[in-house]
Amino acid sequence: MTDDMLRAPAEVKYAAELDWLESIDDGPKPFSWRLSPKMVRTFVLGSERADGLDREVAQKWFGDRSFVERSIVTLASDRGLLLIGDPGTGKSWLAELLSAAISRNSTLVVQGTAGTTEDHIKYSWNVSQVIAKGQSRESLIPSPIMTAMERGVIGRFEELTRSTSDVQDALISILSEKYVSIPELDDDNIVFAQPGFSIIATANSRDRGVNDLSSALKRRFNFVRIPVVTSKKSEAEIVRFRTTELMRRHAIELDVPPTLLDILLQSFADLRTAAASATSDDEKLESALSTAEQIGVLEDAILHSQFFGDRTLRAQTLAGSLVGSLARRNPEDLAILNKFWHGVVEPRSQKDSDGPWAEFLEGGREAIGKLS
Repeated sequence: MTDDMLRAPAEVKYAAELDWLESIDDGPKPFSWRLSPKMVRTFVLGSERADGLDREVAQKWFGDRSFVERSIVTLASDRGLLLIGDPGTGKSWLAELLSAAISRNSTLVVQGTAGTTEDHIKYSWNVSQVIAKGQSRESLIPSPIMTAMERGVIGRFEELTRSTSDVQDALISILSEKYVSIPELDDDNIVFAQPGFSIIATANSRDRGVNDLSSALKRRFNFVRIPVVTSKKSEAEIVRFRTTELMRRHAIELDVPPTLLDILLQSFADLRTAAASATSDDEKLESALSTAEQIGVLEDAILHSQFFGDRTLRAQTLAGSLVGSLARRNPEDLAILNKFWHGVVEPRSQKDSDGPWAEFLEGGREAIGKLS
């Protein structure tokens, strides 16, 4: 079934594992949850030997256990959960995994943008049915959030701070009163949330000031801040996990040499250090230099090697992908990357004259030269 989807949601991708976990789960389950809180944690973070399970459950989200546990506890209460952090820290992926484990449905999603309206949160109308038969529950089109309320499952709101204040405020009554009224109808005009309903929202900490949350809405969410991954080991695990998925989806058999993964991780670490010491935005790359962007650079290099190379990942290709992905502004980003290549990559290549750093230097210089 997953072969028919470009990207299968977590509950479809891991359906067999979720079925098995549900079959052996004898823990207490809040409301209509499909798994107990402990088993939700196992699904997200993977099993340990102490769990005593007959089969291994792979880790799917890489981060501090306490963040996952606090998120699960929040969803077992009557409060909404707000995952906040820098771009690429895995907020949306964690929200999807939690929804899949708890409700076996992670697709009831509202995407916050400047164009998001209150209708996207509550309901709209099927105009042709309204004209033919008038306004009724049959002609009402429920939003993903209203559908989640009716089913007693998790609804998701991505990029909450990207939506306008009046749209955000529409969530206040839903989170506090747990119902939506439909004033256009005389009868059957209230949709009550069923037990198990909750909302997982995500917010980009770099969007602060775009559409700040009101204090009333903040009080109805428990905040879980997801920090940037600083451990090179954890970051390497995340990058490997996501790129392995990509190669499996494209049926690509290609090795990622550990030395090239080290070069990628070290380059991003050095660029982050440079950005932290910059005194103005012009001295910083526009990129957030997130783990997600590292994954994008490596995926780009893998696909280029597969389709236009000799199916071998090389440092030169990786350098070209890194420059192409991070050079978004011309000339500012190119100048920063050029300085990085001369000041950081070149000295490393001199110590490794016959190794991958020398190839990486050459590939980066070539890519910068083409874009300049």
